[in-house]
Amino acid sequence: MNRAELIEIIGNGENSGVEFKLDDIRPEQLAKEVVALANLKGGYILLGVADDKTITGITRSNLSEWVADTVFGRYIHPVILPYYEEVLMDSGKRVAVITIGQEVFKPYVVRANDRETAYVRIGNVTRPATREQLLMLGAASGAVHTEIMPVNRTSIASLDQARLENYLRDILRDTEVPEEKKGWITRLQALGFMTNGVADEPVCTIAGLVLFGIRPRQTLKQSGIRLMFFDSTDKTYQAQLDRIIDAPLVGRFQVGKTGKSLIDAGLIEKTLEAMEPFVTLEPNTIDENFRREKIWIYPYEALRELLINALTHRDWSRFVDVEMAGYRDRLEIISPGALPNAMTVEKMLAGQRSARNHIIVEVLRDYGYVDARGMGVRTKVIPALKAGGAQSHFDATEDYLKVIVGKASVKTAESTTKVSVKRVESVGKASDKATNHVGKTSGKILAAIRDKAEITIPELATIVGVTQRSVERHLQKLQREGFLKRVGGRKHGYWEVVE
Repeated sequence: MNRAELIEIIGNGENSGVEFKLDDIRPEQLAKEVVALANLKGGYILLGVADDKTITGITRSNLSEWVADTVFGRYIHPVILPYYEEVLMDSGKRVAVITIGQEVFKPYVVRANDRETAYVRIGNVTRPATREQLLMLGAASGAVHTEIMPVNRTSIASLDQARLENYLRDILRDTEVPEEKKGWITRLQALGFMTNGVADEPVCTIAGLVLFGIRPRQTLKQSGIRLMFFDSTDKTYQAQLDRIIDAPLVGRFQVGKTGKSLIDAGLIEKTLEAMEPFVTLEPNTIDENFRREKIWIYPYEALRELLINALTHRDWSRFVDVEMAGYRDRLEIISPGALPNAMTVEKMLAGQRSARNHIIVEVLRDYGYVDARGMGVRTKVIPALKAGGAQSHFDATEDYLKVIVGKASVKTAESTTKVSVKRVESVGKASDKATNHVGKTSGKILAAIRDKAEITIPELATIVGVTQRSVERHLQKLQREGFLKRVGGRKHGYWEVVE
């Protein structure tokens, strides 16, 4: 650091990353300031500068040894290697500059008086970290895996037994599914879905409750999604939609020779279904194949991937829901917590991977929600947004990761939707991944009925990749609009497309 840079820093005063001290400070007091900076984003400690910006200069003859051996060597844990330098000022006085980098092994503590105390810095004030802040620091560095922490007031009865059996038997193809409660608890503890708590009986972990809980928000308030839409460019008192969705993260699937079909929606599917009316347009006309294909204002594949990422990689030590808010000109998705393990937006966009919640990631990968390579942002989100003509911005802070997606033009969105539909149809019915890409479309249902007039609702659900109840709603709508009619009864009749 040169003299001009130092003068500029001193002139700006103390802040979250700059602290002024005289060099007669006690070692444990200096260690406290070092730890507070290391637990944030790093910064500078200037020795020989008073609080009022007066340059007093350093007086210790062996200051660098004292800083290295006494302050850092005796009081600070884990080990931090600072950069130490002295700058000669015009007055002939020297100022020592201790530079603390963006450290990764948080939380850092001061060891003094047979105690370990972590400190955090808010503005230019240093104070002991609270329990919640310790959890956040540990989660940000990967030292504390909050997903395996116990959730009190839960038990095995808090988990959806049908989903657990579906996961083991149908998704993992496990031939040894437990039959009694004791066996289930043993298996769930081994998988990280349950653990020993303060009570006599084992309790759910955060991962287990989030993935398979019947009503997770009853005992884990931050496990849902807050979904909001406004007919304005900012939050207003009157919302078009303001809903908190509470459901297990994964759906329940029927697995057969033709692939997977959803029979019980999870949090991801329920959120996409609830937001669909606010992020799609429906043309007034139909095409030559009797399709009234919905146009996604934001690329569907990008929205789905961003939603999954927000849920998968959120910081569970933050007691707020994932938030999705739609405005007249954009959609914002906020995932609580800083990026983990020194990850940055630039690294994420380049394809670097760093999972915070390993159990949740692996389970979602088993279901196919998460890309096996873990590069969904680079390989799915960015290409989809670019193809849809939608602008995006990623904003990472100490409290959240916010993704802002601008609306694509209707013409571009319509073109992108048609390309997607064409690609899906070319793959064919056997591709479950492509079928899920179309979603709940009347056009897909009509095409399936043309191929087989006596097709059943469960078969349609399998082909389209939605629930049977969703298929029934679309069939009723098609009949009301005159595109479809039923000939004969429910058991022995057939469908007829009105040409």
